[in-house]
Amino acid sequence: QIYTALEAQLTDGQFWGHLRVTLQEALLGYAIGVGVAMLLGTLISQVRLVERTLMPYIVAFQTVPKVALAPLFVVWFGFGISSKIVMAAVISFFPMLVNVIEGLRSADADRIQMLTVFGAGRFQIFRMVRLPTAVPFIFAGLDIGIVFAILGAVVGEFIGAKEGLGYLLLQSNFNFDIAGMFAVLVVLSVLGLIAHFLIRLAQRRLAFWAEENRVIGA
Repeated sequence: QIYTALEAQLTDGQFWGHLRVTLQEALLGYAIGVGVAMLLGTLISQVRLVERTLMPYIVAFQTVPKVALAPLFVVWFGFGISSKIVMAAVISFFPMLVNVIEGLRSADADRIQMLTVFGAGRFQIFRMVRLPTAVPFIFAGLDIGIVFAILGAVVGEFIGAKEGLGYLLLQSNFNFDIAGMFAVLVVLSVLGLIAHFLIRLAQRRLAFWAEENRVIGA
């Protein structure tokens, strides 16, 4: 029954429109969340004043259940894709932030001291030591963040939407179409797997020198 429902959805033109909307929301939110996390993570890890000022508020915000924020985002940003983009950005932000901070702080102290002795500036040390060391951590954050971004987009669609895979899930639920619900879940799982493998592929291509490192901030 699930296979039949999935086949019917894949041959329906409207389904691809819903898929496109969810992908658009997730990818835009992911890009925003990653960009802000990279900027703040760099500042927090390198400037002690920024860490003391911002980190307590960021951690406090992270403790708030994101599902509880979704209705507020709908009120503030409307029923369009804007509220879903914000939701995806918020959910994918914190794992990326923690990985960036931990990665930049994990640089070898002896290498930093050696470069300092030879007269390297702060930016040179950042470019030559801290950033290369942080690359595996950054890709770990990217890997977690893309899955969370898809989750955030779907959660936002649960609260208020007229299109998207989350909207299809709700419609199937209202119609007691269990097979249809599982078919949408299969599609979401496949999207997550594809995103995961693309991130891993990019890591092997761009950070081929780095050894596997631990995942932070799930």
